[in-house]
Amino acid sequence: MTEISKESKKLIVKNIQDYFRENLNQEIGNFEALFLFDFFYDKMGGYFYNQALSDVHTMISDNAESMTERLNELIKPTLDD
Repeated sequence: MTEISKESKKLIVKNIQDYFRENLNQEIGNFEALFLFDFFYDKMGGYFYNQALSDVHTMISDNAESMTERLNELIKPTLDD
């Protein structure tokens, strides 16, 4: 998997803290939020990564099919046709 920048990690940790405060009425510190982030990243990040790869594969396949159709529309008739 890819590495997450320090800035992004800091923002994610803040979002985790905000979520706990707003939805669970609990305050958690940076260490706890970072620990939770690391857990989800290590244990579940691969699922999100693999899904993203699958989505990109589908998008590329769809675009390739569309480009093939467009190219076929550009074919000019010849005397052989």
